Amino acid sequence: MLRRSAVTAGFALALTLVATPAIAHAGPDGSSAPESLYAQAKAQAAATVQTDPAMVDALSRDLGITGAQAKTRLINEAAAAKVESVFTRQLADDFAGLWLAGPTADLVVATSDSTRVADILKAGAQAKLVKHSLAALDAAKARLDELADSAPKSIPSWYVDVQNNSVVVLARDTAEAQSFVNGSGLDASLVRIEASTEEPKPLYDVRGGDAYYMGSGGRCSVGFSVTRAGSQGGFVTAGHCGRVGTTTSGYNRVAQGTFRGSSFPGNDYAWVEVNSQWTPTGVVNAYNSGILPVRGSTQRAVGSSICRSGSTTGYHCGTISQHNTSVTYPEGTITGVTRTTVCAEPGDSGGSYISGDQAQGVTSGGSGNCTSGGTTYHQPVNEILSAYGLTLAGGSTPPTGCSGYQNTYNGSLTSNQNAYQPSSSGYTAAAGTHRICLDGPNGTDFDAYLQRLSGSTWTTVAQGTSPNPDEAFTYNGTAGTYRVRVHAYSGSGSYTLGLTRP
Repeated sequence: MLRRSAVTAGFALALTLVATPAIAHAGPDGSSAPESLYAQAKAQAAATVQTDPAMVDALSRDLGITGAQAKTRLINEAAAAKVESVFTRQLADDFAGLWLAGPTADLVVATSDSTRVADILKAGAQAKLVKHSLAALDAAKARLDELADSAPKSIPSWYVDVQNNSVVVLARDTAEAQSFVNGSGLDASLVRIEASTEEPKPLYDVRGGDAYYMGSGGRCSVGFSVTRAGSQGGFVTAGHCGRVGTTTSGYNRVAQGTFRGSSFPGNDYAWVEVNSQWTPTGVVNAYNSGILPVRGSTQRAVGSSICRSGSTTGYHCGTISQHNTSVTYPEGTITGVTRTTVCAEPGDSGGSYISGDQAQGVTSGGSGNCTSGGTTYHQPVNEILSAYGLTLAGGSTPPTGCSGYQNTYNGSLTSNQNAYQPSSSGYTAAAGTHRICLDGPNGTDFDAYLQRLSGSTWTTVAQGTSPNPDEAFTYNGTAGTYRVRVHAYSGSGSYTLGLTRP
């Protein structure tokens, strides 16, 4: 009994570290009693947490909950983060972990000591009595970590599962996993083996200007990430870097892809299809100048500024001297290339030429170097895209599928970004029907939300959120101020929005 009293006092004292002045409620006799630890943390979170409409919409869609539940969840999650250290410290060796459950993320705290259950309930959380403390589970996992080098390849993962009070070992071959666990010397009640088909692997981005290595040796540079129907996608580069069937590894020497098309001499272009560990992204690595977005491939005029990125010399700029140039290398003549004043050196081949945010071409060759200066040539990117039926990742001309609408608006987004049309301040509409059409880039998931201004808050009143790039819907509403939020749920590129207002 003394032990429970001490713990309750500990929770109350610790509260002053995580909450605003104590909230009080009427006790059974009408007196004022201090609110629970968790309730105070939730009150503080409710006053400080910003429930961004975009996040609420995304949670509602992907977790299958209402907007109100999503807002409550965000508050409860913030409150739980505030009190976790209190429960950990005050329950000490009897603490068995905590987690959030249900649509609104209700707090559950586990303990391995039945005398602690009442204290958890008084603090405002749900309580669960379990066999093993978190310390015991952590120690068991640490033992498996010590044996990691001898773990079978058929075991993709192991972890502490506080909700089920065990260490879980995932296994594609349960017999091998059982042998591994038996050899650890752990108490069998601590470990649970689960059959799994998981085969985890690291994931990497394909970026213009980054190095890649050919299977037979040598290094070149990525031009631009591309997509292709029925393909994993990949990147364009110089044809002299590899032939069809040549394998590549990335800047980190991880297996990357295979040349699917190559032309040299005559042309100097190729495309590489990457494997599932690599994701084409619409950006160029400009090294010390940062990461640059690629939003299209409109060819710039002679005299325009142009910059090149490559894995040997990084990022350098110059101007466009001439288009439609023929250049003769020892291997033969290349026609239709663009001549520039940008420098380059061996290893930069295949790398990105970009003007503003528009892709221009891939490095072919040249003379000079980046110390004394030089002249270089690039193979125009639009010719490569046309030759192989490719589309720039995150770029290209805005789609035009939303014809017949009162107004159309074009824009470009990278993954997880938002745009507001016709502007963030919206448009004034009479009562009647709004018609919305969104045409996003192929291979992406773009969504559209019609929002109405209520006081100072924008509220979503209709939406198109299919797992596709294109959306179309209508909304019959009252007079007011509206706007359309375009959201790049996954993928990047240019879009067209069609809008007919009442």
